[in-house]
Amino acid sequence: MTAPRRSRRTASPVRVSLSGTLGGEIDGAWWPRTGSMVRELPDLVEALFPALGEVVDISLNWSAGSVTPVLSTMAPATAARIGWNAPRHRLMSLVGSGATARLLVVPAVTSAALAVMVLRQAAARHIPEVDFGTPAYDAAERVIRAARADSVAWIAERAEHSVAGSSANPETV
Repeated sequence: MTAPRRSRRTASPVRVSLSGTLGGEIDGAWWPRTGSMVRELPDLVEALFPALGEVVDISLNWSAGSVTPVLSTMAPATAARIGWNAPRHRLMSLVGSGATARLLVVPAVTSAALAVMVLRQAAARHIPEVDFGTPAYDAAERVIRAARADSVAWIAERAEHSVAGSSANPETV
């Protein structure tokens, strides 16, 4: 699909975290800088090249018309009102020549404190003890738990569609 552009250096580093061990429900997270992820996708693919190899397929669990989740609404009282399923967390599966990674896409409008905590928890990165129990830590924990559930459901849907021979969902970029 794409080969890395080694000569290009971005002005803003890609905000992505990736677990050292791939193959879980969530292998990491990507926090795009804008709502126009298409513009940032080449930089993400380039950043993931060392871990995945050449990316040959990207699948998404949402469509262009899907509602973007607002992670700050994952506070317990709000989550109880809206339900965990509306809207689903945005996930992307990147299949590389050497490995596959499933990333949670953190909406660009997410606060920095929450986004950084989600990036750390999604990739099972070290979190300083002082951050345990903070509102950002607790919210990120709920987001990751819900995203893992969404990922399990997406994996099941994909398996169901492949058995049925359908190519309806998920979308492939």
